[in-house]
Amino acid sequence: MSDVIFREALHDDKTALLKLEQSLIEAERPFNASLKPVGAYYYDLDHLIEDVQTQLLVAEADGEVIASGYVQVRRSKAALNHDQHGYLGFMFVAENYRGQGLNKQIMQRLIDWGKDQDVSAFYLDVYSQNASAIRAYEKLGFAPTLMEMQLNLEN
Repeated sequence: MSDVIFREALHDDKTALLKLEQSLIEAERPFNASLKPVGAYYYDLDHLIEDVQTQLLVAEADGEVIASGYVQVRRSKAALNHDQHGYLGFMFVAENYRGQGLNKQIMQRLIDWGKDQDVSAFYLDVYSQNASAIRAYEKLGFAPTLMEMQLNLEN
């Protein structure tokens, strides 16, 4: 594998980011039967690229975007002992590049950026059945805190 470059996402990366997003949705489809079969999107990529409260990173190899992730500074709930937190999302590595620590490197860069924004608490969402992702996040120091539950009354 050639050298991997980590950098902020640009509008020119949007096509590649849309492809990664669709790959992420397909990977998560077994964990959520409510995902639309066609036309499912998670992210407003233009906003994530432009927002000064967000850092969207990509990893690039041989001129191809192969991984992504973002951190967004958000206002915390009033009951918490921190006013703001970093929310991490769009953590995805293309299948051919997994197992090389790219997600960990992206997450560390995002956490470092968040700390530069005076953020000391970080959150992310992960499907409870996604054991490999949970293990990866736990290796970085994350711990489960809240489980979302769903009741779907549609046929």
